[in-house]
Amino acid sequence: MLKDITLGQFFPGNTVIHRLDPRTKLLLMITYITTLFMARGFVAYAFLFAVLITCLTISKIKPKAVLRGLKPVLIIICFTVILNIFFVPGETILFQYRAIVVTQEGVENAAFMAVRFVMLIVSAFWLTYTTSPITLTDGLERMLNPLKRFRLPVHEFSMMMSIALRMIPTFIEETDKIMSAQKSRGADFETGGIIKRAKAILPLIIPLFISAFRRSEELATAMESRCYHGGEGRTKMKVLRFSYRDFVAFFCGAVIVTVVVLLRNFNVI
Repeated sequence: MLKDITLGQFFPGNTVIHRLDPRTKLLLMITYITTLFMARGFVAYAFLFAVLITCLTISKIKPKAVLRGLKPVLIIICFTVILNIFFVPGETILFQYRAIVVTQEGVENAAFMAVRFVMLIVSAFWLTYTTSPITLTDGLERMLNPLKRFRLPVHEFSMMMSIALRMIPTFIEETDKIMSAQKSRGADFETGGIIKRAKAILPLIIPLFISAFRRSEELATAMESRCYHGGEGRTKMKVLRFSYRDFVAFFCGAVIVTVVVLLRNFNVI
């Protein structure tokens, strides 16, 4: 299960999506998530799903990698679906047993919520799959540059976000190593109920915290030895510039928003 967590991992490539400016991909992802909450009806969601599949295909991201990344959040998705099925009221009753009532509106809302949740997560994966942490940090810092006028630590915030994303795969790998070491000593993490498994995981916390503090100290020492003192006066080896590909991507994003708004206004099912 730990190896299925792919958030923060970068898949190198030379596709059109990979060559886009990170600011463009950040804005497109925000726009896509916004349109997901604006969408109403099957046609709108089918259109947004087709857009997402097209982006993944152009990025040459394998469906296996996407499905593997969805496994850790499958429980949350199922829990959300169950809540919507049994607790969303409606007029058309499909099933009723004492206090348990299942309505058509609840089932439809549960389906749309599940689809929306999956598409939202996959769109976030798409950003980290196609953008390296360093490039993502530069793009985020450039986007937040206007906030420097209010004396906000934009560079430090961007650096923390980048380090946090980069450390996710590292800590997952470290946890897997600790679990393997404890399994070789007779620890059991796979049998028993939820409470037993939770108790079995407790011995992992202390060594994982120690490893996290050790890695953080090593990272801080490495940054200090390279005379890192924040973003003031620093230059970039690769200066971010928008190209014609980015303007085409912006145009496509505007078309997507326009289509979703039209489908919503005309109440297309």
